[in-house]
Amino acid sequence: MLDAVVVGAGPNGLTAAVELARRGFSVAVFEARSTVGGGARTEELTLPGFRHDPCSAAHPLGVNSPAFRAMPLERYGLEWLHARLPMAHPFPDGSAAVLARSVAETAASFGPRDAGTYRRLVEPFLPKWDVLLRDFMSLPMSALPRDPVTLARFGLAGLPPSTWLMRRFRDDRARTLLAGLVAHVIAPLDGIVTSGVGLVFALAAHARGWPVARGGSQSISDALTAYLRDLGGSVHTDYEVKRLDDLPPARAYVFDTSPTALARIAGLGSTYAGYRYGAGVFKVDYALDGPVPWTAEEARSAGTVQVAADRAEIGAALHAASREGRAPDAPFLITVQPSVVDPSRAPAGKHVFWAYGHVPNGWDGDLTDAIERQLERFAPGFRDRVLARATSGPPELAARNANYVGGDIACGAVSGLQLLLRPKLSLFPYATKHPAVFICSSATPPGPGVHGMSGHNAAKAVWKRLRADGRGASA
Repeated sequence: MLDAVVVGAGPNGLTAAVELARRGFSVAVFEARSTVGGGARTEELTLPGFRHDPCSAAHPLGVNSPAFRAMPLERYGLEWLHARLPMAHPFPDGSAAVLARSVAETAASFGPRDAGTYRRLVEPFLPKWDVLLRDFMSLPMSALPRDPVTLARFGLAGLPPSTWLMRRFRDDRARTLLAGLVAHVIAPLDGIVTSGVGLVFALAAHARGWPVARGGSQSISDALTAYLRDLGGSVHTDYEVKRLDDLPPARAYVFDTSPTALARIAGLGSTYAGYRYGAGVFKVDYALDGPVPWTAEEARSAGTVQVAADRAEIGAALHAASREGRAPDAPFLITVQPSVVDPSRAPAGKHVFWAYGHVPNGWDGDLTDAIERQLERFAPGFRDRVLARATSGPPELAARNANYVGGDIACGAVSGLQLLLRPKLSLFPYATKHPAVFICSSATPPGPGVHGMSGHNAAKAVWKRLRADGRGASA
């Protein structure tokens, strides 16, 4: 009998498997698709030689992840590549605010009236960033805080809505960039803890950047898989699980799935009936004949580019998709241009690029024209560079990855108490009412992103249970 079976080979499932295998437990992973990866895959979606990331492409939380940093993933081919700027936010006048590795450069891009405010906001946390991030990403009860004082200070700044945080700034450049950071988790700007979301993304950039993985996000998943196999674990693809009886006998079952899928497979009834899914996204992957012709020079050297005229436009786009049930007329776009720093992603002189905007959950329309109109505002002539495009709305995203229910790439609405207490109100979110069944997907704390910490935290709950049985390996 195996010690643990993991269902789903996304970053969290693979991380959970690695953490258990590192502690001497026997582990097998079962994945429905033909390759591992979940939200961290790389495929030729458009033309031969153009390698796209169907979902996540830039990894501020990955490079900062306490779980990943504790593993020798570089031995298994993972290499982080950094553009000159982690992120840029261009404006219609051709200027841009930037999120740079340097706090000073970032602050200067906001203008003299807000530069000091930004420095005073972020600089106190940077010397203790690693401890703060570990504490923040280990909550609610997987570990006691290592620095409760700094965590409490961060809480005072991060718990209020981001609309409160923006009041500290006098001009719209800083407010717009910060609003865009919050929108990365598809959170309404006026939700609780959204100030903390923006701060985490900003601090991550200053600490270690917003890199891409050489060769694509698949490199992260492949490195985790290779490490797991070296530890004695096994991975089985093309293996769809519809009920627990489809799996081999094990002492624990760990699910990197949506809560509703877990309930269906494990027979948990209405356990997660109140779990809410959020807005979906509409994504376009592009093969380009050259770099994106951004008007703002800063955007040309950034790995990630946020696209919206101002904070009000970001808020209106999120409100339309999340609360009005319609696609926004001017979508807020998150874009990534990996080949700015990784030429292996496209043939010589060519580029890969992706952009997505927010739409209602389950929306089946086509946002391509609205996305490209928005891009043309900030990169005139963009359409002339397009060689091919691959579009994915909510139905296509959900078909490719069952965790993206209705196109929700966060695997659950990141709003209200569900931002922190997910998938249900519990101090032990990784356990279920079935004593041998656990959940480790991004529907659990600390939530969405390719960082593996949900898997790490869940694995901790699993090995404590296995040790309590009296047959566990020593930690």
